[in-house]
Amino acid sequence: MGVPSDLVWDEEPYNERCLGIDIGFPCLLFVRSEVMFKQEGYDLMAAAFEVYNELGYGMSEEIYQSALEVELTLREIEFSAQAQLNVYFKGHLLTPKYRPDLLVFGEIVVELKALKELCTDHEAQLFNYMRIARKQVGYLINFGKKGELEWKRLIVNDLHQRRVEER
Repeated sequence: MGVPSDLVWDEEPYNERCLGIDIGFPCLLFVRSEVMFKQEGYDLMAAAFEVYNELGYGMSEEIYQSALEVELTLREIEFSAQAQLNVYFKGHLLTPKYRPDLLVFGEIVVELKALKELCTDHEAQLFNYMRIARKQVGYLINFGKKGELEWKRLIVNDLHQRRVEER
């Protein structure tokens, strides 16, 4: 299942938009001007831009991930790579695990790509990692686009609430 087409991504970070959307999943998405983990997001993206500026586009995802891990280490940014997330179904632990590319600062889920363009399946993948990890902030970073580092940030305001509330 992909992410609904009306899903709002905060592509222009730290602006003044405010919108709540019920996407049919057990959560409420809310892009807001008071940014969660603002400095941490800046630090993460500064490291990602450094990797892109140094390597350019056209490498494999594994190369970009390794380079970003080196850059995060050099900047003394806490992260874990390929952390295993347990998935449950009706109270039963499933054998397969979700493994997001990075968990940065213990709170930000990061999914890396090296593709010509992103699609809604990649957005859904990040969203599901965030739901399973119970983390409210996620970044989808694509090193594969020629001429620019492509990235999106997703903020999940409430992991449990299904209805949209006026704010």
